[in-house]
Amino acid sequence: MKVEFLVENVKCGGCASAIQTGLSQDARVKAVAVDVPTGRVSVETEGDIGAELRAALQALGYPEKTA
Repeated sequence: MKVEFLVENVKCGGCASAIQTGLSQDARVKAVAVDVPTGRVSVETEGDIGAELRAALQALGYPEKTA
């Protein structure tokens, strides 16, 4: 399953690396891709864990953008 988020505070490759490392701690996460210019985080997972990933992003300092 692929889940995508638009998040705040992604400013550089270091931010992208922190997101990839943080989300990859969950064994159900197969792959994480971060597009720094747009703040788009794409996650390939085993199962529907979108809510948990959203909470993990928030805890890492990258909350989901609000409209």
